[in-house]
Amino acid sequence: MKVGIVGAGNIGASISAKLAKAGHDVLIANSRGPETLPDLEGVAKGTVDEAIHDRDVTFLAVPWVAMDAVTRDRDWSGKVVVDTSNPILPGFVFADIGDRPSSAIVAEKVPGARLVKGFNTLSPERLERDARTVIFLSGDHPEATKLVAELVESAGWAAIDLGPLEVGGRLQQYPGGPLPGLSLVQQD
Repeated sequence: MKVGIVGAGNIGASISAKLAKAGHDVLIANSRGPETLPDLEGVAKGTVDEAIHDRDVTFLAVPWVAMDAVTRDRDWSGKVVVDTSNPILPGFVFADIGDRPSSAIVAEKVPGARLVKGFNTLSPERLERDARTVIFLSGDHPEATKLVAELVESAGWAAIDLGPLEVGGRLQQYPGGPLPGLSLVQQD
């Protein structure tokens, strides 16, 4: 699968490395340009636009404060987008999002995209383990959630679909949901 990762921090790098190791065509990008990106085995470097266009799935692995900058003025029509964010501001201050799930706010920033919430409940170290670590997913477009679940499974993780964003997004939201930090491993 062709995968774009926007954000080269710990979460973006961890997801990129594991997907590339599983044989996917992975391109990572950040807002500062390809020359500032880390070297990750099997992962191509590119621009944010390249990580969005001509990709089967694009991960938004950026801090909450950077979400507007990377989503604004881009065509998201028909894209499958994975939101890995949590509404945390610098200084570990929780953003005021009212009573809405954070994924609903991100969905508004990527109009026309099919948003899937995932990869936001675990640390990079837990994502990198060689175990069938459970990745919780939720989304309002079942075909997009299924595609992301297939990607998750192909990389050795275990996907659990929590249902629509209004329900599943709230379960995995940090702060407030019961699932962040819960590290489960599926036994075969």
